[in-house]
Amino acid sequence: MSANDKVSTDGGQGLGQNPFAALSGLSLPQANAPTAKPASGAAVGPAQPTRNRGRVDILREKAGRGGKTVTVATGFVGIGLPEKELLAKKMQRACGSGGTVKDGRIEIQGDKRDEVARILTDAGFRPVFAGG
Repeated sequence: MSANDKVSTDGGQGLGQNPFAALSGLSLPQANAPTAKPASGAAVGPAQPTRNRGRVDILREKAGRGGKTVTVATGFVGIGLPEKELLAKKMQRACGSGGTVKDGRIEIQGDKRDEVARILTDAGFRPVFAGG
């Protein structure tokens, strides 16, 4: 391009037709119009966790642990290792202690049966205190 072949930037001619002109005739809702409400009292907000996900036994064990007490949640049906690990993390934070997932069981250090039962209930399980 030479210096004389400059492109004009003053706006020039229009496009000839507006591609959005046909939309003005349609009865579309306004951008700030309220949305429709859920029918017949449906819950609004985050979904509730599935209830009655099964029975989970909560045990207190000391045998073979050098006299230390461990709370064990066992008997999970239908959940995988990732969800068990998430539950174990919640339990550890709530109890302020360590824990792990071994052989499909969640083990929390200390006698923390009440806290573990509360977390399992919130997750939709039916905790049962088993053993001594």
